[in-house]
Amino acid sequence: MSKFLYLGNGAKPESASVVKVHRYVTPVAKDASCLAVLETFFSNHELYALPVTDAEGMPVALVERQSFIEFFGQPFTREVHGKKTILEFLSNELIMGSTPIIVDVSTSTDDVAQIIIDKGMQHMVSGFIVTEDGRYIGVANGNNLLDEITRRKQAELYYLAHYDQLTGVPNRMLFSDRLTQACREAARKNTLVGLMFVDLDRFKQVNDSLGHSVGDLLLCAVVDRLKDSVRDCDTVARLGGDEFAILLDELKDVVDAEIAARRVIASLQHPFTIMGHELFITASLGIAVYPKDDSDIGRLLTKADTAMYEAKRNGRNAYRTYTAGLSIYSLDHLSLETDLRSAVENDEFVLFYQPQVNLATGQVVGVEALVRWQHPQRGLLSPAQFIGLAEESGLIVPIGNWVLRKACQQVRAWIDAGLPPLRMAVNVSSLQFQQVNFCSTVKAIIDESGVDPDCIELELTESIVMHHGTLVLETLRELKQIGVMLAIDDFGTGFSSLNYLRRFPIDCLKIDQSFIRGIEKMPVNEAIVRAIIALAQSLSLEIIAEGIETAAELAVLKTCHCQQAQGYHYLRPLPADGFVDWLFDYRSMSV
Repeated sequence: MSKFLYLGNGAKPESASVVKVHRYVTPVAKDASCLAVLETFFSNHELYALPVTDAEGMPVALVERQSFIEFFGQPFTREVHGKKTILEFLSNELIMGSTPIIVDVSTSTDDVAQIIIDKGMQHMVSGFIVTEDGRYIGVANGNNLLDEITRRKQAELYYLAHYDQLTGVPNRMLFSDRLTQACREAARKNTLVGLMFVDLDRFKQVNDSLGHSVGDLLLCAVVDRLKDSVRDCDTVARLGGDEFAILLDELKDVVDAEIAARRVIASLQHPFTIMGHELFITASLGIAVYPKDDSDIGRLLTKADTAMYEAKRNGRNAYRTYTAGLSIYSLDHLSLETDLRSAVENDEFVLFYQPQVNLATGQVVGVEALVRWQHPQRGLLSPAQFIGLAEESGLIVPIGNWVLRKACQQVRAWIDAGLPPLRMAVNVSSLQFQQVNFCSTVKAIIDESGVDPDCIELELTESIVMHHGTLVLETLRELKQIGVMLAIDDFGTGFSSLNYLRRFPIDCLKIDQSFIRGIEKMPVNEAIVRAIIALAQSLSLEIIAEGIETAAELAVLKTCHCQQAQGYHYLRPLPADGFVDWLFDYRSMSV
């Protein structure tokens, strides 16, 4: 009977190629008569070829059934050639015989295929002889080889269609299928299925600073940590870019999903070493549970996505579970982009303000302007819901200019109302910064408002200052000539170079809130914050910690000798009128 043998070196691996080797085909001796061979073919209709060996079991020929029978089917051929030996028959010039293909059992399938192509495709019909230590062990059909190659190609196509090529984990298509199957099984067993969306925070800065090769390696390293954070039965998938999903199968309680989310966040706290660079990356997670949050797969996906955006909106490096009433942030991009263009024309944006407090004196010394979109149908939208689309579409440039103009006008209005001047911090996008007329636009807006330039602080990300160093340096120097202050926002999340901090005219570093969140319980984060503060002090730079939410976090920052702080602990961002009311109350309590 036939047996599948691995044609390759060593033990058969899990994904080894196999070719059907027919061991039961008894070879004929080289001096056997042609009539005996013909009778063998007639008596066994399954034979497609007969191997010929010598007395030592060494193969010498392969007789192909169809051509052999056709030859002896002609008139008088049996009488003339029937008593000849096989070797005599094959050496006759009238016979279109050829040297057989002989391969060792360790030959790979790819090599066999190439040998057949080189020798002539007629061997796909006749097949080839398989030997071990030079001795015959069986024959293999060329058609079987073709079937194996086809099967492998189908497997490759399936892999390409269902798995992410970079990380090797399931892609969106396969993940959706597994989620559907898991939910069906959960409905039958009365269990729960957890769905977790994972979005890396500010991953774009890594690509912009260090290039896509480093970014790709970081994504692979993140996948390894995600897989280590969940059970073997759970599924980690890459949906695209820096977005991942985790399927938590057969949960007994919603709390189990939250425990898994905390493990994922904790696994990302430690730095990644990629191509000699030490990188820190955090993630925002959203959780939805079947059937608690929804029994429809499509709506369940949307709700997990919504919870993830809620985590991002509330400071990142955290998880949120879906709760009824959350705004659905997974909006149609095309529709939203159309609305965004109208928003620029219709002046639908508003600025909210958050104070920056000197930790030594307790005084409010600055304020950050934060843009919001007052959508006519969807209500008030946070930057997390539209800034990414604004950057993709290029609308971030007019929006950024509007924010700067409005912020300068607000400073002027507060001064005219008798408030002491506060430094106004305004975020600058990478695309906005790269505009050839950026510096002249900044100067024109400040001159138009009539405020002193040193009241305005432009916040740049690390990716901006790390890209095209010479051009950036010229732009920064021109901005300093205008008189504005310059700060590095979200410091520590990208590629931080001491060299650029020394060369560039930077005034302030803002420690990213991902290092502040829960700092009293994370010694690693405290060590990072202390190092950043020491670095800033050595370079005579101001230092601001973002995202302070609790008194415990504030206490740690004070022991680290941080200069300034901002966050929900003091005030959630408010419109101008609400901010002024809070400022008067805060100052009256501080007196």
